[in-house]
Amino acid sequence: ELKEEFTRILKANNPYAPQNIVRYSFKKRAYKPINYVDQMAIHFSMNGNMILKDSDEGRRQSIKLSTTAAEKAPVETSAVTSEEAEIKDEDSTGDTQAAGEEEGEGSGTAEVAEAVEAVEAVEAEEPAPPRVKEQKLANRFNFIESASRTVNRPMQESACQTDPTPRKDFSATPTQWEIYDAYVEELQKIAMSKMKAKPKAQIAETEDKNKGRKLTPLESQSDDLPTFSDTAKVLERMVDQSGFDDIAQDFKYFEDASDEYRDQQGTLLPLWKFQADKTKRLAVTDISWNPKHKDLFAAGYGSYDFTKQGQGMLLVYTMKNPSFPEYIFSSESGIMCLDFHNDYPYLVAVGFYDGNVAIYNLNKATSQRSHKSSPKSGKHTEPVWQVKWQKDDIENNVNFFSISSDGRIVSWTLVKSGLVHTDIIKLSVEGTTTEGPEGLQLQNPGCGTSFDFHKEIDYLFLVGTEEGKIYKCSKFYSRQFLDVFEAHHMPVDSIRWNPYHMKVFISCSSDWTVKIWDHTIKTPMFIYNLNSAVGDVAWSPYSSTVFAAVTTDGKAHVFDLNINKYEALCTQLVVGKKKYKPTCIQFNPVYPVVIIGDERGHVTSLKLSPNLRKMPKVRR
Repeated sequence: ELKEEFTRILKANNPYAPQNIVRYSFKKRAYKPINYVDQMAIHFSMNGNMILKDSDEGRRQSIKLSTTAAEKAPVETSAVTSEEAEIKDEDSTGDTQAAGEEEGEGSGTAEVAEAVEAVEAVEAEEPAPPRVKEQKLANRFNFIESASRTVNRPMQESACQTDPTPRKDFSATPTQWEIYDAYVEELQKIAMSKMKAKPKAQIAETEDKNKGRKLTPLESQSDDLPTFSDTAKVLERMVDQSGFDDIAQDFKYFEDASDEYRDQQGTLLPLWKFQADKTKRLAVTDISWNPKHKDLFAAGYGSYDFTKQGQGMLLVYTMKNPSFPEYIFSSESGIMCLDFHNDYPYLVAVGFYDGNVAIYNLNKATSQRSHKSSPKSGKHTEPVWQVKWQKDDIENNVNFFSISSDGRIVSWTLVKSGLVHTDIIKLSVEGTTTEGPEGLQLQNPGCGTSFDFHKEIDYLFLVGTEEGKIYKCSKFYSRQFLDVFEAHHMPVDSIRWNPYHMKVFISCSSDWTVKIWDHTIKTPMFIYNLNSAVGDVAWSPYSSTVFAAVTTDGKAHVFDLNINKYEALCTQLVVGKKKYKPTCIQFNPVYPVVIIGDERGHVTSLKLSPNLRKMPKVRR
């Protein structure tokens, strides 16, 4: 048994190397196994600093060192060599003369003298090169290239304000501190001088000459220089999209295949949920998509409860980063409505619960509003329920309209001095009067809740009131209505013109109904009872027959009149708890997505299934 031999075969494969590694193939859209696995195992590794003398690098360095040493040889060596040559020349001359005088003494002696003379002459003409001391080879790998290093800014002890235990940099001398502070102070002076040299008014005038139009005061405040915060936002979006990769894939590629078996019914696929810690106790009062950046939307936060009024918030989110808002603005009063400008997408008009209106500029770095109304400038006395931007006036000044519970519909124009107001219409309740001083009969003011302007006729707009009536109004008549619709029995919560049929508009109310109207007919064309108070309604941007509504029981309803004129194609619960009801809904102008805000401060995005976004057939 001791003499028995056991054969063992040693292979180069690493027994600990994994054999089941797979990687995702973007070409085939599937995971594929990797055939080649690295079998090399490094047990010991150490970087050396020696160079082989016979190698190419060693020869190159030795030649370079010898040439540099020869070039730097002292001048004294050459001087001494020349003196020795002259002495040898004189000696050789004397020897030659002596040899001539003694020529007759013998031929052997003469031959020896001639040989010595020839050798000395050669030595004098060709002096021996000086010996160079051999130097050690330098280590070419142990160095730091200055171009590859980053700037190490010194951290002063007084500048470390965010560090609770400040540490002083002992490598920097007081002279370095003085130089650094002097440079920083000089840069600040240069920046201040540039700002004083080009005031905002001068910038606005130069841009006016270039573009041939008058600019608003807010346009001169824009700054397109990239900052560190912009870079950080891009990195944050990249990290966030990696974390929500499954939702991003659903948003881009998922299509509900079960729609083929649902008999024209559809579903809403939940995507991202936008929420912030600062808005937990506030309700989402209004939502508006940005007209330029289709993934960007603004959400206003406030409270509908009179006893819980406090601060408000304006947050601007993007679908590229649902975890954190792009912009955050706070206000003293709750925000009730907002609207993006179509031509200047960085301007946001906002209405507050205390009756004020304001304009926010997203291009400004500050978190405060750019312009705000005041009691002197004609603010509302009741909450502002809706604001809408209008086309620029004759002087190219931007302006917007607002409606409030005080019955006033006001036009606000932005000029250099601020916001200037003009009362367009004052609503009043018909058939109700109060006795004033000296027996005068005064009409009670009406309460406006919503309005919308016609897409083509600039002067025509609709107004919804708290009494349930809808007024067709004109900007040219301040005391007279074009028509009155006895629309609802409770307040009109929302009213919208159809984006394709210019005669059709839709309205919703707390009386559980959604009605579709033709503004030339006094009676509604369609009436839908949703069994709960309707908070908001919106037309789709891709079809003239699709609209959606949200009700206080937490449901979203999607209709398509081209498929079913009597029932909703989708009725889905979008808010889990009953005590938190949805407040507003908006369609994305490009993507098949709707966003819904609720009283918890959450904004939920949902994707429409294929049955809910069918394009109507074009009639020829």
